[in-house]
Amino acid sequence: MTALHLAGVSAGYGTSPVVRGVSTEVDSGGWFAIVGPNGAGKSTLLKTIAGLVPHEGEVNLDGAPAQSLSRKEKALLIGYAPQNPVLPDGLTVTDYVLLGRTPHLGFLARESGSDLSIVEETLARLDLGELAERKLRTLSGGEQQRAVLARVLAQQTSVLLLDEPTTGLDIGHAQALLERLDRLRREDGTTVVSTLHDLTFAAQYADELLLLDDGEVAASGKPSEVLTAQRLRDHYGADTEVLRTSEGHPVVAPVRTTP
Repeated sequence: MTALHLAGVSAGYGTSPVVRGVSTEVDSGGWFAIVGPNGAGKSTLLKTIAGLVPHEGEVNLDGAPAQSLSRKEKALLIGYAPQNPVLPDGLTVTDYVLLGRTPHLGFLARESGSDLSIVEETLARLDLGELAERKLRTLSGGEQQRAVLARVLAQQTSVLLLDEPTTGLDIGHAQALLERLDRLRREDGTTVVSTLHDLTFAAQYADELLLLDDGEVAASGKPSEVLTAQRLRDHYGADTEVLRTSEGHPVVAPVRTTP
């Protein structure tokens, strides 16, 4: 089943589109990663899917044209975490994660016991229970990233859009976050669409990659098909070797070009 379908999507912020002619499909329950050099249009494409950027072409969510959905209907289908989320001053982790329940509330309605239970369960699944009453600003970078993920998970949508979810994290914290996300995705059957700078992490966790360069699709397919040394040289200007883990996942290793 297809969770997301794009056909000829072009989008941007002014007269010149940042993303041009993107067509792709994402299977339900899969992990789809958008990769590419800086300025390629990755975040713009993610915001377009989220309905935050005007676009031309087709964006279908669970078979329905995105333009036909109300803001609330979209919020019940899609959870979006930007690259640099606003973390409001004074909010505790629980208060912040409760914001994810907003699309499920009626006009002027307050959170119910059911909403609080969902938040409590979400915090437990991300090992945030002991931090529930801590202020967001007092958390470490890794803890804040988990809180952001908890907010979108509490929204209980079928699709998660995550813009660089490992930004600012060291390799250990980044790996721990991606492992948690992958486990939760499999448990819930959620579809993940993310942007990722780290190509090795993208190859390890994503089922499919879409390589953008200058706003256009340069390649798409399985990580082993997309990540080749020649393609990385052409689109990143990088000299690399593409190695393999014991399980066959690509590992992108930069190659020093000077003696």
